[in-house]
This record gives sequence, C-alpha cells and structure tokens, in this order.
Amino acid sequence: MPGVNRRALLQLAGAGAGIFGAGTTVRAQTVEMPFANGTRPLVAYPEKRKLIRMTSRPPQLETPMAVFDEGPITPNDAFYVRYHLADLPLDTIDPVTFRLEVKGLVARPLSLSLDDIKKMGATELVAVSQCSGNGRGFFEPRVAGGQAGNGLMGNARWTGVPLKTVLDRAGIRAGAVQVRFDGLDGPVADGTPDFAKALMLDHARDGEVMLAWGMNGAGLPFLNGYPLRLVVPGYFGTYWVKHLNEITVLDKPLDNFWMTTAYRIPDNDCNCVAPRTALAKTKPIGRFKVRSFITSVADGAHVTAGRPLPLRGIAFDGGGGIRQVQISIDNGSTWIDAKLGEDLGRYSFRGWTAPVTLTAGPHALKVRAVSNSGETQPVEQPWNPSGYLRNLIETTTVNAA
Repeated sequence: MPGVNRRALLQLAGAGAGIFGAGTTVRAQTVEMPFANGTRPLVAYPEKRKLIRMTSRPPQLETPMAVFDEGPITPNDAFYVRYHLADLPLDTIDPVTFRLEVKGLVARPLSLSLDDIKKMGATELVAVSQCSGNGRGFFEPRVAGGQAGNGLMGNARWTGVPLKTVLDRAGIRAGAVQVRFDGLDGPVADGTPDFAKALMLDHARDGEVMLAWGMNGAGLPFLNGYPLRLVVPGYFGTYWVKHLNEITVLDKPLDNFWMTTAYRIPDNDCNCVAPRTALAKTKPIGRFKVRSFITSVADGAHVTAGRPLPLRGIAFDGGGGIRQVQISIDNGSTWIDAKLGEDLGRYSFRGWTAPVTLTAGPHALKVRAVSNSGETQPVEQPWNPSGYLRNLIETTTVNAA
C-alpha cells in the first residue's frame, strides 16, 4: 500500500496488538466528553495522529474539536474513522490485483483495476462526511448506540471519477431502480449482516456521487477506505461505502438490514417523536441538516475580559451552502453577524470569524447558521430513538476575567 505501513497495520490486526483487538495494552491519554460515561482514550493509529477512540473493534475514532480550528479542510491524519464490521481487509488489498466489479442490470459487466478507473478522468469535490450518530452522546433522554461527541465529521477535497461515468460505461438496462454498493470489510460472527447500501438510480447518476481514490492530494488512508470509496455529497456517511469493490445495479430496492431496519428516521416534518414513543412510519436517513460550531475556544475555557476575542468556527449543511452565521455572547438574547470565509463549494465546511469583547464573568456563547435554502438551527433538539440528525444551536460556556 503506497504510503501505508502495511506491516504495522497487520500487527495491529493481531489479537495481541490490542489496538484493533478487543483488549488494549496501549498506554493512552484520556479526554472527558461532556456527557455520562464520557471517558475516552486518545490513541494514534497508523496514518493517524492521536484521535478520540470510541471503540477498538471495529475502530471508531473521533476528531478532537480543536482540529477543526486548523482550517476548513480536515487533515487526513485527523479525519474521523467509522466502521460497522470488524473484519477489516488488512491483508487482502493489493493495489495491483484489486478490482471493482460492476454487475447486475447492466449491458456490459465490468471488472476495473485502479488504473482503469483513474484513466476515466479525475475530478475533485470538497465535501463533508458526517456520521449519522454525530453528537448522539448529547441526546436527552439518552439513546442506544455509540455515544459520540461532535467529532464524527470531517471535510476533505476528494479526487475520483463520477459514478455516472462508470455506470454509463457499463450501460444501464431498462428496469433499473437502485444501485447497491459493497466493500471488502465484513462481519466476524455468523448471522451478522454484511454491510451494503444503495442509492436510487437517479441519485447515483447525478454526476456528483463519486468513486474516490484520493483525499486532500494524497491517497486514501487505509482507515478512510483505501483504495477506493464512495463519496455521496451532502448525505450521511452511512452511504459512503469504504474499500468499495462491488457495484450492482438492481431492478428493485435493496431489502437488507442496513436499508430497511437500520439508519431510518421518523417520516414526519421534524423527523422526531416524543421520548420513549414507539416509531410509526420511518424512512431512510438522507441529507445533513444545517450545523455550526465554535472551534477557537473550548467549553469551560478561561479568557481575558475587556480585550478582543477572535471567535472562529465552521458551518455546513446538506448541499444548499451557507448564507449566514450569527454569534451571541449573551445566551441568545442578541445576535451579531459573523464574517464568512472562503467558499469551497456548497458541500464544504464554511469557515467564519467574529471578533467579540467580553465583560468579566461567565458567558454562554452561541452560534447559529442559515443555509442558502433558508434552513436554520433549532433552539432545542428534536428527539428520535437513534440519536440522529443533531443540529441544535450549540453553546460554548467561557469565563472572562
């Protein structure tokens, strides 16, 4: 693997290594997440700086919020990691022999090498990837699932070929409805459903969904999908299949656990239900909701009173782009406009800045964003039993002295 310490990855996959295994022997710093049972280790994996570990098998790693203050592009070594299945293809990927199979309801089944795919022409797109459960740990009442903070997101410049190009080469036959995507990771226990996702045919052929081999000017890190992954701009990471090796055009919607049972939200205007209320009608999760964060000061920070404090942060949504960001230093009583940074595209983080001066004492800083489509953030978080779609107005408390 170019740029990957393959031996280190294989060692980590062994039972005695601990990092990818169930029992760790690694000495690690810890961080305290701001919710119950929130002690997390900071651990460095191959190709990664120290990230916040949620689980070790499979590896699930959060990006510390301070990373997002480095700029709108999230570095590869700090990009979050999320897997569903623990059998990682550490010893099965050879970039020379790797093939992407395109089959199903197509006129010309394809078996493509990486070189074949790259010869189809490269395009670039800056887009946020965000886990559906980003922020789940903050839900009240608490919900089941990985108790994540706000670090299961990242923004990268992806390099690849439009999925439409590949599908057009295969030739879509009449009657096609959806496109299924499978990767090389798999389950370790009998009865665990293999991970596969699907997109409606029109979405798959919109020209923006991408087969990516590059990330921020380099190859994909192994833990972010090497050698090929699906990029679905504006949609939650559950659709961004990693280690992609199989595409199947279907004549009916995919009926598997990951589409018909998992990753579903209430099918109503708020995508919510009252806590502990049974779900009625649901639909698959789709696009992000608009979000914004303060990145330049941490919750609980001590700052200097009476001097300019340069607040910075990020905002994004599911593809409308960001029209406005506002800051409050008085717990939402009044708001001021922030200055938007460079526009890297409608699927990207949008940086913002807002210099403020605080009087002595505690302050509740808030940030809210408005998308070009007019969507804004709620004051209170609508609840759902999976802890999805968190996007309320975030609060950062500081003390000025």
